[in-house]
Amino acid sequence: MEETVYHRIVLKLSGEALAGSQGYGIDPEIIDSIAKQISEVTDYGVEIAIVVGGGNIWRGVAGSQQGMDRATADYMGMLATVINALALQDALEKYDVETRVMSAIEMKEVAEPYIRRRAIRHLEKKRVVIFAAGTGNPFFSTDTTAALRAAEIEAEVILKATKVDGVYDSDPKINPEAKKYKELRYIDVLRKGLAILDSTATSLCMDNMLPIVVFDLQQPGNIRRVIMGEPIGTFVKGDEHE
Repeated sequence: MEETVYHRIVLKLSGEALAGSQGYGIDPEIIDSIAKQISEVTDYGVEIAIVVGGGNIWRGVAGSQQGMDRATADYMGMLATVINALALQDALEKYDVETRVMSAIEMKEVAEPYIRRRAIRHLEKKRVVIFAAGTGNPFFSTDTTAALRAAEIEAEVILKATKVDGVYDSDPKINPEAKKYKELRYIDVLRKGLAILDSTATSLCMDNMLPIVVFDLQQPGNIRRVIMGEPIGTFVKGDEHE
């Protein structure tokens, strides 16, 4: 079997990615397609952790903008990520992928509590680990969760799944002349205000020299292509990688 470039990864999925074209809730066909791609990667022995957002059900920022207490709105968003994590677990297990959901908010009836050493042990046993409920704290996004968990479990890369094939200097759907970046430095992402991860998450990646690959999840087989080292999407790195 071919050798992979990465052996332990964090896959960041937005809640919106699970909604598909319907824009809200969970699209069964989309989540099945994602589960199939992940199952293909597990066949290579790659250790996979997943951080899933909750924007297809509830966005804390949107709630606070409508007058809701920000902390309360964020806690609701964390609970939305648990719903998505359980749905993804179910989809993965249909492909015989052993999966564990670990929640930063304790709810032992449906998920394990997040314990770093236990998470690493699950990964070593080739179980897919889904991190739910964000960091367990309001005012932090699931992007920041992905950066934090990746640093904690010593992942080699964060795979940021999107609906476009990389990072552009402007919206390619609006501007046909938009330029795609093949590589970026963390500092350029922050200076240009590029919407890859939020600034807190990007800074955390920069501090820990965690590379980020931004790629199109809608193209079947792209997760496998990334872990095999194919030059797809946009690679975000620090000076030490150059």
